[in-house]
Amino acid sequence: MAKKKFYAIAKGKKPGIYTDWPTAEAQVKGFGGARFKGFPSRAEAEAWIKDPGTPAKRGKPSKKSSPKEYKKPKLSDDCIEIYTDGGAIGNPGPGGYGAVIVKDGEKEELHGGYIHTTNNRMELMACIKGIAALPQTDRPVALFSDSSYVVNGISKGWAKGWRKRGWKKSDGNPAINPDLWKQLLDLTSALKINFHWVKGHAGHPLNERCDELAVRSARGDNLIEDKGYDR
Repeated sequence: MAKKKFYAIAKGKKPGIYTDWPTAEAQVKGFGGARFKGFPSRAEAEAWIKDPGTPAKRGKPSKKSSPKEYKKPKLSDDCIEIYTDGGAIGNPGPGGYGAVIVKDGEKEELHGGYIHTTNNRMELMACIKGIAALPQTDRPVALFSDSSYVVNGISKGWAKGWRKRGWKKSDGNPAINPDLWKQLLDLTSALKINFHWVKGHAGHPLNERCDELAVRSARGDNLIEDKGYDR
């Protein structure tokens, strides 16, 4: 007989403790910023759900799941940092973005929501809004995103290739979200900027803050139309 497992939902449609995955999954599927974890006992699940920001005490924690895993790359003292996140409820559905700019020890937060959009468009929008908020500068900029789609698109030159081919991918199919990729390429062309991938929900406080801003915006009022989204 399989050992019973307990699923703790800290953030979801209906937080609580569940004893079967299909029911637990229904509480987090499509829920932006969901937080959940499985445990072998109800006591451990209940202890974690009271303080989901603290790793559960289940013996020696694995390095893979520890929030201390993230190691920030070494940056110059004059580097401006931008942290971003975005998502859509239901994908597509109501969406939002969040960005935090760190400059000279000061933080600036940006966020906004759209009536109908996608995860990838909001990840791109977060970067666009964050970079657009910078004044003209020759200082280095480091942008941190948990979207490999965005980071690889810039760092590996995919987006430049799509633009060069008239917004076509290497296989001849149309590139997705060309309107936002064009904006991002234009904004980064004159900057000394590097894009860095950071694992989402891995304990990085500014990445977590961007997620909070994005989710709050997607669930907020006064959402605007994402005019570039082709349904």
